[in-house]
Amino acid sequence: MSRSKTGERSAAELLGAFGAPPTTKPPEENKRRGRDRVNRPIAPRRGRTLPGEGWSPVEAPLAVYQAATSEIGGLFPLLAANGIPAVGARIGYDTLSGGAFYAHPIEWVLRGLATNPNCVVFGEPGRGKSSTVVAFLLRMMLFGVKTLISGDVKGEYSPLLRALGITPIALGRGSQARLNALDLGPLRTRWDGWSVARQREELEGVLGRWVKLLVALAEAQGYRPTVTDEAVLSAVLRRLVGAHDGYTALTPVTIPDVQRQLADPDQELWDGMRFADRRQFLDALRPITDALGNLISGPLSGLFDEQTNFELDWDAPVQSMDLSLLRSRGDQAVAVALTCLGSWSSMVTDLQDDGEIRIVVRDEVWRQMRLGLRAVQAVDSDLRLSRAEKKIQILVMHKPSDPLSVGAFGSQEVAIAKDLLALCSTRILFGQSTRVADELAEDFALSEREQDVTADWAMERVGRALWKIENNPGYKVQTVLSRAEKRIFDTNAQLRTRQAE
Repeated sequence: MSRSKTGERSAAELLGAFGAPPTTKPPEENKRRGRDRVNRPIAPRRGRTLPGEGWSPVEAPLAVYQAATSEIGGLFPLLAANGIPAVGARIGYDTLSGGAFYAHPIEWVLRGLATNPNCVVFGEPGRGKSSTVVAFLLRMMLFGVKTLISGDVKGEYSPLLRALGITPIALGRGSQARLNALDLGPLRTRWDGWSVARQREELEGVLGRWVKLLVALAEAQGYRPTVTDEAVLSAVLRRLVGAHDGYTALTPVTIPDVQRQLADPDQELWDGMRFADRRQFLDALRPITDALGNLISGPLSGLFDEQTNFELDWDAPVQSMDLSLLRSRGDQAVAVALTCLGSWSSMVTDLQDDGEIRIVVRDEVWRQMRLGLRAVQAVDSDLRLSRAEKKIQILVMHKPSDPLSVGAFGSQEVAIAKDLLALCSTRILFGQSTRVADELAEDFALSEREQDVTADWAMERVGRALWKIENNPGYKVQTVLSRAEKRIFDTNAQLRTRQAE
């Protein structure tokens, strides 16, 4: 073909330069129509079955291309990118784009994708939520992120620790491990290196956390502590720890020490708290004194009322408190243990000055919140402070109604527990029944398509989940485990009969 008078090439010439078959209409007809026709059916719809052929025009403005998915991915690499930065743990792949899916909640906060690094995981048993969480923990270790399992109720994380050469700390029947719920942790070892102002600041925080813990343990037994109870507990703890003598040294404190001070107070204590006499003090403090006494002689005797007899290696990539041996003592025993561990682990990680990011896993946290208002408030406080403390809090539950079972309908406990979901920017939703999927859709404002993902698509294969970050559209992610990970993360191993090799 010859070029036009303007020197510009026609559309037919441009297409011909890229291998398109030339038009078969004579130039005279093109001139009669006043323009070049490049969209006439000059070949079969599927193209000619010849080398270099196969191109066939269709009616404008559409264009049809036939190629393998690998070729299309090379031609249009950004056609369906998921928008998640390739930073952090590689979880699996996004089934919509086919690209790898990475997770790093801290990076999501820094890049404006989320407002906080907390995560909540929902899913029916057997849907792969535990293996996905464990895979996330393991792969985040490559970035120097350490993990603390604050209460492994079912012992699902212990295989990971053993595979890494770490011995998990088991509490319960047959174990010699003891954890002092009022343990000073790193506070005592770093005390001498701090200024008086820093000592006062850190001690006030620890004493406040201890008071909340003791009040929560009293609430677990049906007693609602008063403001006077809290003031007396604060005064007793301050005396026992040695803070009244000018912050020269710290003395270890246990729950029995506190209970003895309340049961047999000296005049300085009851007079300093403005009681008329010793009898008035004993009568007013009797309920909380008996509540703490039940912890010493009840189902948790010997577990949290003695000095800690183990050392945590904080240089290890992961540490865990295995509570699977406690299940024989009842749900309340497990809930009390989770509360003690939650307070202790928060205090210990808060005092770490290494500036590192830490992951704190709270499995079946609804058990802890069932103890009462103070237990719910403790979890709420930890979630609100996670951003400032550089922690990734991961709450693992079965269904969204779990937090609603922490108290009576319309109670303050239920109101706070329901708001906890709003403090978790990342929601990982595994397969659920239709009824539970409806609850998730209402709580997280899921679209109809996202609701179908949790009720249908995620139920078809283990490891499928809808990852929803804030109010952005959710991502359909398939978790991919290696052969070694499948062996370590097998939560159904106890259900299978071991075969001889």
